[in-house]
Amino acid sequence: MNICEVFIRRPIATTLIMAAILIFGIAGYVQLPVSDLPNVDYPTINVFANLPGADPDTMAAVVALPLEKQFATIPGVAQMTSNSGRGRTNITLQFDLSRDIDSAAQDVQAAIAAVRLPRDMPTPPQWRKSNPAAQSILTLALSSDTLPISTVDEYAETNIAQHISTVTGVAEVIVDGATKYAVRVRVNSRELATRQIGMNEVQNAVSAGNVNAPVGAIYGHEQTLSLLATGQLYHAADYAPLIVSYRNGALVRLSDVAEVIDSVENERDADWYNGKRAIGLSIYRQPGSNTVEVVDRIKALLPQLQAVLPPGISMVVRLDRSVSIRQSVNDVKFTLTLALYLVILVIFLFLRNLRATGIPSVALPLSIVGAFAVMYLLGYSIDNFSLMALTLSVGFVVDDAIVMLENIVQRDQLHHRFDNIVAGRCVHSSAVYEWTAGPAVARIRGHDHRHDSGVGLRLAVAYADALQALPECPSGCEARPPVQLYRASSGRYDGDV
Repeated sequence: MNICEVFIRRPIATTLIMAAILIFGIAGYVQLPVSDLPNVDYPTINVFANLPGADPDTMAAVVALPLEKQFATIPGVAQMTSNSGRGRTNITLQFDLSRDIDSAAQDVQAAIAAVRLPRDMPTPPQWRKSNPAAQSILTLALSSDTLPISTVDEYAETNIAQHISTVTGVAEVIVDGATKYAVRVRVNSRELATRQIGMNEVQNAVSAGNVNAPVGAIYGHEQTLSLLATGQLYHAADYAPLIVSYRNGALVRLSDVAEVIDSVENERDADWYNGKRAIGLSIYRQPGSNTVEVVDRIKALLPQLQAVLPPGISMVVRLDRSVSIRQSVNDVKFTLTLALYLVILVIFLFLRNLRATGIPSVALPLSIVGAFAVMYLLGYSIDNFSLMALTLSVGFVVDDAIVMLENIVQRDQLHHRFDNIVAGRCVHSSAVYEWTAGPAVARIRGHDHRHDSGVGLRLAVAYADALQALPECPSGCEARPPVQLYRASSGRYDGDV
């Protein structure tokens, strides 16, 4: 007994299966995440270290090289790239796809602890997990015409970024063009040479004049008091009177040999928006989350965040990646709807049979909805690859349904109804299954199996669910359709011929 004959002989069971596919498909569609690309997590770790004042060659020799030698001993490292600049070094470690990112992070932390680095580094090397395939889903720009850019940066990092990080589905908020406030001392070398003062004396004077540490305690009979030197300096005007040295019985202050100004930590790191200095906030989503829903939550929070900011700071959306995703989904919905109506119209015009026309109008959307349930179970998302697979699969299920229906209706008109419906279905079953499953198998193989196999598996899911619609065609034809419309229209067709 052919598998399709089972569906033909048991129409009630076929109806129940179709209803179950519809229910589970709708439930899976509601739970599917929406994004532009599939979730592809490459185990990658970025290590960055800072040594203020060091040139790129020094950073490469005394910081990057020792770290690279130690990282080379970590098992599973597939690729390692290093980039050294003025006062900074960035090393990217990409591991094999089979390597667990958490265990790799532990090995990286142990390797950093085992490296002997310069003692004057302000902080030890830092690391973080990253995904090079990840892209920001939303980018904000904060700017002001009246307030300094350092004040805008403070509001962006302390208020806006922290609030957005608490939104469900947000993984990370990166500040672009960060300009933290700092006091900059520009030493005049000629003045130092004239007074015979070395750079180390200037450095010692700045360090000694800017302290915030306990200096001792006073012990009494009833209580003990801790003494704290409140020598923390916050502005350039506080640094200018610092005493650097004594020359010829006269005080040499910092303002005599240097220019002290209020500035930022890195003057060469800047972000621009519409020709003005700005602070950018790049927002990344968590893997598996719905991009559209996360963006909607963030946009709903923006009016509250704007109310917290001073009137002189404006916040605008610079990039919204959900716009293209919405357009892609809407375009595919329109394509699928148009294909459905065209199929129904073509079948009705050529078969002139209302029942045969109604069968693909049920089987086609049911096959698409059923694919959503399998996609949810496999952990897929609605993205450009899935939408492409659904669009391609619609053409196959339409062709299969038309071939099957045409053969069944032709045999039903010439011979006995039930036996020839089964025979007509069995004649094309093997060819249809092989023709439909072939492209899916071909697309599973590829050099980049993370992406290519994802397309192939999505096609396989869509095609397999399309195949389940084929037994519905003969099961729907089991009852004899009315032939009055066919007889009325066939005379006109024959007369035209």
